[in-house]
Amino acid sequence: MTQPPLAHSPAAERNQAPILAVLRTLLAPTGSALEIACGTGQHAASFGAALPGWRWQPTDWQDTLFPSVTGWCAQQGATHVQAPLRLDVTQSPWPSEGPTFTTPFDLVYCANMLHIAPWECCGGLMRGAARHLDAQGVLVTYGPYLEQGVPTAEGNLAFDASLRAQDPRWGIRAVEDVAAEAQAAGLQLAQRHALPANNLLLVWQRTQ
Repeated sequence: MTQPPLAHSPAAERNQAPILAVLRTLLAPTGSALEIACGTGQHAASFGAALPGWRWQPTDWQDTLFPSVTGWCAQQGATHVQAPLRLDVTQSPWPSEGPTFTTPFDLVYCANMLHIAPWECCGGLMRGAARHLDAQGVLVTYGPYLEQGVPTAEGNLAFDASLRAQDPRWGIRAVEDVAAEAQAAGLQLAQRHALPANNLLLVWQRTQ
């Protein structure tokens, strides 16, 4: 029986190499990662294959793309990526179904979620990461952001307008607003990496 084609995100295909390059500078040879909003599963498969010492747990708030996640992982031989789980960042405990996570993660990774989710998801992400990160672990978020004192690219302005037209709860977030939610959860911005297509990779760690 012919399998249906895997769900494919052109953006995920484009950005996975730049993101992985930064992750390699951040991460130890071994560890455990929790991915929030894994989408098609292309990042889970790519990073899982490229980081063989890491146990990768993909999650998403809905399970419609879970066959794609497992398909990409099988295609790339990322055998240590775990089966995807349903997780709503605004809920506690994590995940939303099955046993609660009890072992801390060295990395919580979330790409391209904050701008296509209601604002309360930002606070939920920060609080959940603070609950489930190891003492020396980091939260990595990736996507477009607005920054004080930094001109916003025309493409991001247009993208922001299109997002808000689709859903007024969506929109590109200001780094300062995200940092305030992080601070309230006990996290702080530790690193800022400018990546292609006017995106940022931000690294958050526990407040010292």
